[in-house]
Amino acid sequence: MNHRQAKWEEPLIIEYLPKSETEDVDLPIELQEIKRKKLEIPDLSELQIARHFTRLSQMNFGVESGFYPLGSCTMKYNPKLGEELSPLISKQHPLQNESTVQGTLQILYELELMLREIGEMDRVSLQPAAGAQGELLAMLMIRKYFADKGEDRRIVLIPDTAHGTNPASATMAGFEALTVPSNERGCMDLEPLEQSLSEDVAALMLTNPNTLGVFEDEITKIEEIVHDQGAALYYDGANLNALMGWIKPGDMGFDLMHFNLHKTFSTPHGGGGPGSGPVGARGEFVNYLPVPLIECDDGIYKLNYDVPKSIGKMKLFYGNVAPLIKAYVYIKCLGSEGLEEVSSQAVLNSNYLKEKVKKYLDVPYKELKKHEFVVSSTEKKARDVAKALLDRGYSAPTTYFPLIVDEALMIEPTESESKEELDEFARALKEIVEEEEEKTKKAPQNTSVKRVDEVMAARKPVLTWRMADQSK
Repeated sequence: MNHRQAKWEEPLIIEYLPKSETEDVDLPIELQEIKRKKLEIPDLSELQIARHFTRLSQMNFGVESGFYPLGSCTMKYNPKLGEELSPLISKQHPLQNESTVQGTLQILYELELMLREIGEMDRVSLQPAAGAQGELLAMLMIRKYFADKGEDRRIVLIPDTAHGTNPASATMAGFEALTVPSNERGCMDLEPLEQSLSEDVAALMLTNPNTLGVFEDEITKIEEIVHDQGAALYYDGANLNALMGWIKPGDMGFDLMHFNLHKTFSTPHGGGGPGSGPVGARGEFVNYLPVPLIECDDGIYKLNYDVPKSIGKMKLFYGNVAPLIKAYVYIKCLGSEGLEEVSSQAVLNSNYLKEKVKKYLDVPYKELKKHEFVVSSTEKKARDVAKALLDRGYSAPTTYFPLIVDEALMIEPTESESKEELDEFARALKEIVEEEEEKTKKAPQNTSVKRVDEVMAARKPVLTWRMADQSK
């Protein structure tokens, strides 16, 4: 046997740590009992592990996999330029001296300036890590604002079409949520609104366009009614994708708002990455924004903690910086005209698809929609239609929301999709509506996980991974 053969036949042994550092370690007596004698790690080959995670990735569905018309969530395509640039921030530490992170602070400062312009706000905090946290921040600011004025206002008005996070955020901030009904047009009914307003009302939380995809065209009257009672007007920015470049929340009279950067400004949504829900404020409400705020003095960027009326902090440091950078890249690449075009295309796609599907699905309320629309699946259960769409390679729309529409399917095409894709989706919906009901009820059949028992899934959830029993 020659030298080369002998060398290849010798096993390769790599010792990452000396034996003395992995065994027989002297631990304090209070830690001895919790020391694990053996790590319960599966003994798997590299190939098995690679196949496992590859299989999991193939079971996932995302915008890159297919059409994702999840109403109200704005599951648009995320340009990869932002994905390439945002990891550069990972090499910085949030406790670094300000002088060593001037570039990052400049990006965040300029992003705030752009969001101010888009929302017509006086200042913006980039701290909140999600839209819901932005809502909570705004409610806490409103509460402290009225406390400083010596007013004990404990009610927040919320439309019946609102996102579920609205009443939750108001309640968490110590308010009582009171519902205002919609009228036959799908807009807020002004008479009940006026009847609900009093000196006990702190704010109205409003999404415009609302979750029906309908623009609240009496917003100037709503603003007047609310402000005449001394209450604040809060803008839920979840549906800003319909308005960018066309109208600004500040111009509609809103005092505070949040931006969903992980929706409107193209940061991966949901499982794709952390969210970001900056809050904008106007007038006296600026004084209550969380610290720190980023200031620029002669080209030097600083973190300002000297905000006497601030509610404090909503999150450690400056927010989720990676999503903030992605939003910065997105806005910079598009510019003001590009953002306007995004909203135009989103509204066009929504109304085009609505016209296609209204022939076999009921479209309640006003005809003209904005970036999304809601249909009522009167012939079949909405959940059955949604599951049947999974079999055809589509993500399901939002179902059973808003609650004022029976068997609701909320569909948001976003600006990303082509006419051909929308035509195919409309064809799939038509096919599902017209097929035998028993077949629809068995869907999905082609997915990795077939139809589950939803009652048992809620009552006895399986919270840990285990190998599926394929025999059942």
